Amino acid sequence: MPDGHARVRARHELPEIDAAALEAARAGDLVLAAARERGSERWVRYFAPLPDRLRDEPLAGLRAAARTARAAYGSKDSIRDAVPEAVAEPFLATVDRLLKLIARWEARRED
Repeated sequence: MPDGHARVRARHELPEIDAAALEAARAGDLVLAAARERGSERWVRYFAPLPDRLRDEPLAGLRAAARTARAAYGSKDSIRDAVPEAVAEPFLATVDRLLKLIARWEARRED
């Protein structure tokens, strides 16, 4: 670019990342619903913004949202303790996949 700034890619220009983010958002909706069902207000507050962030954030914000989601799986304090494994584990898998895709894209961009 003439001004020396790199162009920021729109999510729709990265279809694999966009699709993975939307898949993570759908799985996040299920985690949020399960936390609500179980009356886990703390996790409801934590997860409430995440599905929409995973759907709508630009790439930099998407990475941050995915890291926030991943942080819910701590060794001492985990969403796994609040919702069924059948809900928690698929969400974790989608978030990990999304983070890997973002990391791969960033590595290729820097080459």
